[in-house]
Amino acid sequence: MGLQEDRLNQIRSFMRVQEIDALALRQVSSFAWATGGHRSYVNTASSNGIGTLVITPDEQFVVTNTIEAPRLDQEEGLVAAGWKIRVAPWYKNDDTVNRLIAGKRSGADFALEGAADLSGAIAWQRSLLLPEEIERFRLLGKLCAEAMNAAIRSIAPGMSEYEIAAQLAFETERRGAQAIVNLIATDERIFKFRHPLPTTKKLDRYAMLVLCGRRDGLVCSITRLVRFGKLPDSLRVKAEAVAQIDATFILGTRPGRSIGEIFGSAQAAYASTGFADEWQYHHQGGPAAYEPREVIATPEMMQAVVAGQVYAWNPSIAGAKSEDTILVGENGNEVLTTIEGWPTWEMTVNGQSIARPAILEA
Repeated sequence: MGLQEDRLNQIRSFMRVQEIDALALRQVSSFAWATGGHRSYVNTASSNGIGTLVITPDEQFVVTNTIEAPRLDQEEGLVAAGWKIRVAPWYKNDDTVNRLIAGKRSGADFALEGAADLSGAIAWQRSLLLPEEIERFRLLGKLCAEAMNAAIRSIAPGMSEYEIAAQLAFETERRGAQAIVNLIATDERIFKFRHPLPTTKKLDRYAMLVLCGRRDGLVCSITRLVRFGKLPDSLRVKAEAVAQIDATFILGTRPGRSIGEIFGSAQAAYASTGFADEWQYHHQGGPAAYEPREVIATPEMMQAVVAGQVYAWNPSIAGAKSEDTILVGENGNEVLTTIEGWPTWEMTVNGQSIARPAILEA
């Protein structure tokens, strides 16, 4: 069986567990997940796409408009993959989705009259990857690491954050992925903001580049930092602490452990490194797949890690951050966004060691 058939089997099994007869999906991430990586967006900033999927126990439909139907058929290949396209004029309200679910026990990932809101359960399902998706993630991780490395080594003092963002977008897009998150901060802005949108500010000595790259619907995350000149001792202390916390997250993300338990270990690492409260100022990451994070980890989460999931943890302390995307294996974890030749610090957690990225000193 191919990815599309395996995915539909997974979805229909999920539907049986949820005791529903129809599932409607409109989110861009859900569309890509259900179709094996196909694209339903036009505006890349929109959470919802231009097609709605309706899946029943024995049929699968794409409901779209006259603008998008030709591309979904001819370029995305959905008809050839077994999807039945239902087309409505772009200038009229359409009730095709409502008619397809009428009289059925239904669920959806968006607000739909007569359907249960299953968006949370669907997000977790999206994180349960099939073997072909794991191979796609490996390729995407390599691509994002290469893009980050090329971009960060191309910047220089005097460049604006917009120019740096342009370099990161260029290196990502030229490799066939989209930079759907492209955050840049320089100098004092790294200490002030955890989600720094680029500005006109020019780089003096210190830069942070954050990338979430998307390809085939999957999203991979990576952060790197560069300092022009010697790294101050005060900053090194923070960066090494973040690396230790990140190591705690990565080495602790093993099958069967609850996300809350892993989070608790990381909280203890924040405290032991002298930065007990810093975890409260930014989310710490979680399982990734068709969203940068399908679920944002919290201390109370009881879901258990599953082999084959991908996680992107991103611990931070004001002025420092560590972020890579990892694959959870049966016998160990694999860092998908390793940059060859990047300086690292070796961190040890409960007798296990792992290399974590240091701040590049240029």
